[in-house]
Amino acid sequence: MARDRRDDPWMNDDSAQREGRSGSRYSDNISRSSGSMQGRGRSSGSMQGRGRSSGSTQGRGRSSDRYSEQPQSRDRSRRNGSYPPDNGGRRRGGSVLLNILTVLLLIIAIGVFAFASWKLWGYYRSYKAGENEYSGLNQQVTVVPESGSDSSAGTSDISQETELDEYGNVIRERAGRILTNVEELEDPQTVEQVREEAATKIVTENNSKKALPRMKNPINFEELKAINTDVMGWIRVGAIEGISYPVVQAADNDYYLHRTFRREDNFAGCIFLNCDNTKYLTDQNSLIYGHNMKNGSMFGLLKNLQDQEVYDSNPYFWIFTPDLIYQYHIFSCAVVSKIGDPYRIRFPEAEFENFIRTAQSYSLVDNHGLQAGTRDRIVTLSTCTGDDSTRFIVQGVLEQIYAAE
Repeated sequence: MARDRRDDPWMNDDSAQREGRSGSRYSDNISRSSGSMQGRGRSSGSMQGRGRSSGSTQGRGRSSDRYSEQPQSRDRSRRNGSYPPDNGGRRRGGSVLLNILTVLLLIIAIGVFAFASWKLWGYYRSYKAGENEYSGLNQQVTVVPESGSDSSAGTSDISQETELDEYGNVIRERAGRILTNVEELEDPQTVEQVREEAATKIVTENNSKKALPRMKNPINFEELKAINTDVMGWIRVGAIEGISYPVVQAADNDYYLHRTFRREDNFAGCIFLNCDNTKYLTDQNSLIYGHNMKNGSMFGLLKNLQDQEVYDSNPYFWIFTPDLIYQYHIFSCAVVSKIGDPYRIRFPEAEFENFIRTAQSYSLVDNHGLQAGTRDRIVTLSTCTGDDSTRFIVQGVLEQIYAAE
């Protein structure tokens, strides 16, 4: 039997009151809950209403017709400018523009490549044409004997005539062999002995009588003059096999700058003597110019003479003319300004001495004590360096003149 909690001695009055209030709240909640159930019952009746609303599907069908009309309305909106732009269309337009630019750049690149190739081909043809021309000339007009050939093949049969030189000294022709090989005259140790064995001939050079060693001229100047009457000589640099060319002289220093010996337009041009020098090489300083070609032609290899080993192998260069042959001993190789004393051709005596001393002091090679004086004649070979303000020069002092046969 349940005990009335109010009779429980453990409960005081306050506890009873709280429990009473709690019970009343509980009963109230039950009553509200039961009321809501009735409401739910009423709402269940509304399901019938929902059932009746199923008949409205026809109305929904009409609504689908409105959806089908939307694309057309979108098109009209786009045309009227009232509809937002299509981002996909923008991307497609950008892609087309990018493709057009890519094609244009490709066409430009191909054009540049074709133009560059054409220019390179033109340079190659120009280099090749110049190289072929001078190679052909070497074979056609030079008869320089090969190393080791018999240099005593020719002997003189002239009588020993005598004459007086400009100072009143007696000069006499000497019997002996006619020199035929320049290579035997390019060894500083033996060159004097070879000259003493040579026959001599009295000739007039620089307005004075001289007895000069006789040498077979290795250049056929008759054939050269038939090609170009401007020819004044032929240059040969002993230490550099590739430098063997005709030398011309024109009325100015521009004509042969880009014309070959045959007067063909060509970047290689021709080796030429300064227009203000005498073709007889009697000036204090004679200037001979040639291009520094990238393929090594013309004076392209001249810079090799600044190598001491190359210089020591053969310190001479030659200039052959129809009547006389000039041998020069190199005493200076230097990089200089394109304007200044190296490009003067005549000096007062004191200035000429200073010019020679300066050239020796600037030399990039040791000339082993070779000296030049104010009574000497200098030839300066000049070429470009790649720096427009400077030039590379090789300077030689006249050591010996030979009577050409």
